Order: sequence, then structure tokens, then C-alpha cells
Amino acid sequence: MLELIPRERRTLAPGVVHIPDWLSEDAQRVLVVAAQEWAREGPGARHATLPSGARMSVETVCLGWHWMPYRYSRTRDDQDGSPVAPFPAWLAELGAAAVADAYGRPVDYRPDVALVNSYRGDARLGLHQDREERAPDPVVSLSLGAACVFRIGSPHHRRGPWQDVELLSGDLVVFGGEHRLAYHGVPRLLPDRDVPAVGTAPGQRINITLRVSGLA
Repeated sequence: MLELIPRERRTLAPGVVHIPDWLSEDAQRVLVVAAQEWAREGPGARHATLPSGARMSVETVCLGWHWMPYRYSRTRDDQDGSPVAPFPAWLAELGAAAVADAYGRPVDYRPDVALVNSYRGDARLGLHQDREERAPDPVVSLSLGAACVFRIGSPHHRRGPWQDVELLSGDLVVFGGEHRLAYHGVPRLLPDRDVPAVGTAPGQRINITLRVSGLA
């Protein structure tokens, strides 16, 4: 069913802004093509293994720095040890525009890490904090393809209350400030929601998150 009531931007919590339809469909297609190319380079995307031995249900490919639970490396240490794919300048410019739009002011935002996550079927992401970065700069999250439920809560604990927000293709979420370390996750996809023709596979959600590592 098509969205009949316009969705408006909202401040979900101090430092957390949701802007629906921030990316045009053309911009989404460009990002999907890029994500597909990144996933084919080198050893490709992988299901990261947590310290408990469990494998994450999302597939991830990294740019700039390679993320492993819970650290960064310049090489794909849990794959073939090859250098991580470079972080493109145009993606950094997109991230800076996202933060400036979310906060309504010019910003000096220079992301150097991207995690490109692919969700299919019953893939989900448990509540967690993005705390491997040594910089306090915001996290930028861009949604492509299938809709999902995005859950965000306290920066202090995993317990509720939480806010559940439906994210559709093209949506932007920026979280920083007081909620830079907020627990957040994706408990489920929403397969019944309409998906624009932006190039994702049927039922696939691609999420691109941009961060500032603060690492040399």
C-alpha cells in the first residue's frame, strides 16, 4: 500500500533525527549499485562472528576501516587479511550533507568508516552501541530497499523504554550528541511494505552507516 500520509522529519531524542525520503530514488540507485560493487570486491561481504561464536545474520562489507566485533583494522583480519576497501570522498560528502541537514547548521563532519549491511529474510541486528570509534561525531544511517523497524533507546542500558520507527527506502537517521552511544538495533524487516525500484534484490534491505573513527 502506498504511503498516503506524508511522513515528516522528527527529532526522536536529543541528537537523534529521522528524515524520511532524504535520498531521491536516483540517489538510492547510485548507492545500491555502489554497495553491490563493494560486496563483490576482494573477499566480499561476510557474516561477522561475535566473541560468543555466534554469526551475525546480516552480511557486512566495510570501507575505510574493517570492523570486527569489537574493533577496527586496516586489513580484513577475519577474512583473507587483504587491505580494507578505501572510503570514497563522495560518500564523505554525502555524510556531511546528511549531518548538516539533520542538525540545521554547517558541520565539519569527515567520516572515514562505512559499514554496508545487507539484510535478507529474518536477518536482524540486536541492541548494541557503536562505541569502537574514538571520536564523538554522529553516526549517519541510510536505508535502501526493504523497510524495517529501527529501535533506539537509552545511551546507558539496553532496557526500555525504546522507540520503534519504521524506516523506508531513502530514509536518513542521524544520531549524535547526548544519544551518540544510544543502544539501537533492527529487530525485524517489514516485507509487506512497498519498495521502490532502486535495484535491491527482492526482500533485501541495505543499510549504509557512516562514522568518524578517530583513529590515525
